[in-house]
Amino acid sequence: MTTDEKLQKVLARAGLGSRRELEERIRAGRVLVNGEPAKLGDRVTGEEKIKVDGRLIPAQKLLGPSRRVLIYHKPVGELTTRHDPEGRATVFKSLPRLNNGRWISIGRLDINTLGLLLLTNDGELANRLMHPRYEMEREYAVRIFGEVTPAMLSRLQAGVELEDGTAHFESIEARGGTGGNQWFHVILKEGRRREVRRLWESQGVTVSRLIRVRYGPIRLPEDLQRGEWRFLDRSAVEVLCRAVDLEPEVEVQTSPKPRRSGSGKARNRRR
Repeated sequence: MTTDEKLQKVLARAGLGSRRELEERIRAGRVLVNGEPAKLGDRVTGEEKIKVDGRLIPAQKLLGPSRRVLIYHKPVGELTTRHDPEGRATVFKSLPRLNNGRWISIGRLDINTLGLLLLTNDGELANRLMHPRYEMEREYAVRIFGEVTPAMLSRLQAGVELEDGTAHFESIEARGGTGGNQWFHVILKEGRRREVRRLWESQGVTVSRLIRVRYGPIRLPEDLQRGEWRFLDRSAVEVLCRAVDLEPEVEVQTSPKPRRSGSGKARNRRR
């Protein structure tokens, strides 16, 4: 690095966690700079010896790995978590390994939701894409069981009081079907827990299928099957960065073909 930057920003870019997580580590005295406990607000140039939880972070890693973003078509039955006490499948077991850093999920999808999940090795990019300040749109295809009335749709867009505050859809578009097979596309600008399901359930209907089809400017490719992942190409990563006022970085490696969890090719990629 040629200039000094906030310590937590440098560590986040190195893939060591989100800024919030790293700030907690700094407060807890788990980060040392040149042998001294770091403080929030400390700035570094990259020439310091930095340890996190007793482990020295290589200077090359502090410069930040090549920014990578991948899209994963999450199937039903997988959790968006690193470890599950019950031993259930997680999305991270299906992803390619990184030489440096780790994959950070950009938002979550619950176990019964499928569709687009974005992941990156850049903590700063992940943090911005999830931060309410940038109002990233999340678009979902939803299948509803139950009668949907115009009054219900008006309420869902005007605002409904949930247990964690008022919530609403930015837009609702009917996509056909009747009775127990009505499809809608809805858009949110926040990512509260099970928000799409809870909004519909507040109107006395049930979500029988939920698929995320877009996050910000990135759409789920039609040819990406469930359980497959693909790196975003350089131009798509740049579009994503500009959407959150982040300077584009170096060229990102791409994967010419989708990889399926458990396939021979995917296993080779993870060795």
